[in-house]
Amino acid sequence: MSPYQYVVLRCVPRIDREEFVNVGVVLYCQAGDFLDARWHVDRDRIQALDSAVDLDALCERLTFIDGVCRGDASLGDVASGDLGTRFGFLKAPRSTVVQPGPVHGGITADPAAELERLLGQLVR
Repeated sequence: MSPYQYVVLRCVPRIDREEFVNVGVVLYCQAGDFLDARWHVDRDRIQALDSAVDLDALCERLTFIDGVCRGDASLGDVASGDLGTRFGFLKAPRSTVVQPGPVHGGITADPAAELERLLGQLVR
């Protein structure tokens, strides 16, 4: 069993209202050399908060997060560090439409399966 950390990714269509919909999870397990994200955009739920939200731009931001997890060199320095550094970037608070929630932790023998479990429990 290995310890891990995760953040829930939130879509905050109108920052001034502080309402959000969970759209993804990023999980980091140092011992398992694992950093990955999974996401699911429920368009109806998000548009219930703000019908003008740009859902394509939201998906582009979430795809960017996927790239950071993978270490996609085309994303520049933000994706070039070690897994812990990249997770640090992804968990940092921001005032944008996609925001990470607080860091939580646990232990698992299978980080990929745990990521899927968390996605099902917290997002879908």
